[in-house]
Amino acid sequence: MALIVPEDTNDLFYFTRRSIGDGKAMAWVYKPTCPKCSKAKMGKPVDEKTGKVKIRAKEYVCPSCKYTAQKEEFEETCTMEILFTCPHCKKEGEATTLYKLKSFDGIKAYVFECPFCKKKIGITKKMKSGKSAGDDDAGDD
Repeated sequence: MALIVPEDTNDLFYFTRRSIGDGKAMAWVYKPTCPKCSKAKMGKPVDEKTGKVKIRAKEYVCPSCKYTAQKEEFEETCTMEILFTCPHCKKEGEATTLYKLKSFDGIKAYVFECPFCKKKIGITKKMKSGKSAGDDDAGDD
């Protein structure tokens, strides 16, 4: 299965490029089509007065039929696609996982498994590092 790398972020819920130890990852989640009308892509609601997307919205809305789905339930049905270089075995690969944060090394991350060495890899928020990351000089300030 060859993943299709997105050319534009307008069709995406989520996109990131991360360094993971000695490896790296590029991950994205495509906006799915509306489950009710199948005509448009689901997205966050747009403020009618300003025309801007509501950043911290608790739901996703179809712009065509106005179908609304709760954020937590809807995001768990989405699939994250990942192109990566494994920090353990250094091989390049592809993976898919649910678009759901899980606990990994004590922090929230999108977790997937390297198909070559079978080790788990986590994509965390920026500037977060897990327990196994170098804690050599923590708290020396």
